[in-house]
Amino acid sequence: MNTLPSTIDSLAQADGSYTTLPTTPSLIARLFPSLYFYSHFVHTVYKYGMLAKKGQYDDLNWYRSSLLVMRALEKAGANIQITGLNVLSQISGPCVIVANHMSTLETIILPGIVQPLKDVTFVVKRAIVEYPVFKHMMLSRDPIVVDRVNPREDLMRVLTDGAAQLARGRSIIVFPQTTRTTTFDPSHFNTIGIKLAREAGVPIVPVAVRSDAWGIGKWIKEFGKVDVSLPVRFAFGQPLMVEGRGTSTHQAVIRFISEHLQSWGCTVIAPNSVESKTTQSATH
Repeated sequence: MNTLPSTIDSLAQADGSYTTLPTTPSLIARLFPSLYFYSHFVHTVYKYGMLAKKGQYDDLNWYRSSLLVMRALEKAGANIQITGLNVLSQISGPCVIVANHMSTLETIILPGIVQPLKDVTFVVKRAIVEYPVFKHMMLSRDPIVVDRVNPREDLMRVLTDGAAQLARGRSIIVFPQTTRTTTFDPSHFNTIGIKLAREAGVPIVPVAVRSDAWGIGKWIKEFGKVDVSLPVRFAFGQPLMVEGRGTSTHQAVIRFISEHLQSWGCTVIAPNSVESKTTQSATH
């Protein structure tokens, strides 16, 4: 745990699962987990943000910085479990990864999990690429940026730029919810990921995320309370090819995420219909 492994999947079990190894947090981490974690987080962002500003933030540093943040969270006392990692290595080409969006945690940590297995970038809202220092890291990864002003324009940008990225072999992570929330409401989980996968002819991989251990801040959303007593969970589902309009695939994605969140004790709103609004912009 004191050294940085080459990849998370190198520590995973044969079934593609990973669990934080037992460790005893330092006294400071036990007394002040938020302070401990954010001091490491800010240091990592500044260090790699400066590398990105110099044009030195490559694929290796992309996953390495992400993994360092994950390690800091574990050293603060959080327990992280990941299942289904072997799914990504079984897909020969790029894919669209769709996940629920609970906190900042998944935005930061998913690259450390995915990048060693699939070259990847995000669909992000413009504010993400305007944050001081962090913007250099994100912009260096050539993300698909949406404005959340005109949903139709956002949709066309995602379909056009996303299909081009996928054609070059780069996978794309999409959070179809318009905002971070600890409650999963299928009616707010739009179909942008389905549309993109169908347009590009690539599989879609559902990912269920529980990340409320990294709370949403009252004044600055990225700096909420860190509660290491709450488990951190990532579950990767089997890849799905979109057929027809994608209605059944969308239902399957929602079902996978809902079932896992419920099993983890999260709140899931029972939908009147799993047909989500298609005009919402896909941002985080």
